Amino acid sequence: MHYLIDDTARMPANWREAFPDGVRRRRTEHVAASARLCWVRLLPGELPAQLVPTLNLPANFVILADAPSEAITVQALEVGAAGCCNTYAAPEVLRQVDVVVANGGLWVGRSLLQHVLASTQRILEKKAESAPQDWQSLLSGREITVAQLVGQGASNKEVARQLDIAERTVKAHLTAIFEKLQVRDRLQLSLRINGVRD
Repeated sequence: MHYLIDDTARMPANWREAFPDGVRRRRTEHVAASARLCWVRLLPGELPAQLVPTLNLPANFVILADAPSEAITVQALEVGAAGCCNTYAAPEVLRQVDVVVANGGLWVGRSLLQHVLASTQRILEKKAESAPQDWQSLLSGREITVAQLVGQGASNKEVARQLDIAERTVKAHLTAIFEKLQVRDRLQLSLRINGVRD
């Protein structure tokens, strides 16, 4: 069962079309705990953080706003909503929101989603840039060189030849590198220095 929590004069026609069996309730009226999804309509100028704590809502609810914004959507998510959408969205969109939320997803506007994705990309890029410095700060200059060569697939013999050192010295460096970077083998070392694990 879908519930619309709405203190305005009329139920929006699009919501009635999307959920013909849905029930409208005033904010002061009881909503069954077994509700499939509760739709909470904000009054103009109202914010989710002001309204939601005053209501006894089931686990799944979505905020409806006449003029949704990124700020309202973020605040809706912060108070436990599974999403936020325009009060006047097409019935097909409202049904899509229902499916997404029923499957454990969140419904947010396209601009907010793009903002989140761009922020995540920037964080990952910064992390990738800083990853080599993280492991390099734990090793000596010679150990860094040995680790880089091994990370590129060079054998102990090849590393020894390129650095003009004995193979046993390469093995000693690798033992120290494995211990300092807390890796067990050459594969883990390669993954670590190539930014797969920081």
